[in-house]
Amino acid sequence: MSTSLQPVGILAPGANLNAYIQAVNGFSILSAEEEKQLAEELYYQDNLEAARRLVMAHLRFVVHIAKSYSGYGLAEADLIQEGNVGLMKAVKRFDPTRGVRLVSFAVHWIKAEIHEFILRNWRIVKVATTKAQRKLFFNLRGAKKKLAWLSHDEAQAIAKDLDVDVKQVYEMEGRLTAYDAGFDAGADDDDDTAYQAPANYLEDHRFDPARQLEAADWEESNVNSLELAMEQLDERSRDILQRRWLNEDKATLHDLAAVYGVSAERIRQLEKNAMKKVKAMMEA
Repeated sequence: MSTSLQPVGILAPGANLNAYIQAVNGFSILSAEEEKQLAEELYYQDNLEAARRLVMAHLRFVVHIAKSYSGYGLAEADLIQEGNVGLMKAVKRFDPTRGVRLVSFAVHWIKAEIHEFILRNWRIVKVATTKAQRKLFFNLRGAKKKLAWLSHDEAQAIAKDLDVDVKQVYEMEGRLTAYDAGFDAGADDDDDTAYQAPANYLEDHRFDPARQLEAADWEESNVNSLELAMEQLDERSRDILQRRWLNEDKATLHDLAAVYGVSAERIRQLEKNAMKKVKAMMEA
């Protein structure tokens, strides 16, 4: 979404957070009819003014969500700003033909951006990388506010509730209670303790010729698999994927709808089906 739709001084909470919150609470809430009209203007006509109004009307909702993540020691203004990014992504992807309100659709995108920000900044070392680990991180983090070290029964209950192994619960608990260690030896460390710094024993494998060759082979294999999969598509599907994902200047759904004389929704369906076929052929 173009940065031109960002309301100046509003999507960046800045130092005066109270003034920002007061400002966004002053924006009018859209009725269902107003929201649908603006969403249709954006969806069918790429009307950026409609997108701006949709974003402005929902900024208070982002503040409400961001406040629920105040226990991670991160600045509330930063959480709100990341949530605003998620809101803009949601507005860009919102389909008014689905029959749901924007707020219901946007909550996923807002939380996703806030979650990514927390995971990037809560610790120097990432504590959660997979989808299951992220779910466990946020749920266990909430539980740890009222629990000391987990008992076996408590760990089993959490594992059952989140559908993960008990071992994973204990591993995540260990990550939550760990602390960040410096990579280099501290200025006050003497010769007897300096050797314990990771900088003295961790190896850098980035420039290992064997690993570089393996990475190059893997990339070449993926490129070849993609080319073979694309060749199996019909001409229209191949052209849609090429223009939407592979060309430097990527086409919009509306651009391709005009080319093929169909609706933007039809182009989206063709794109989705083509992506599924390509994925299946590359994994075969």
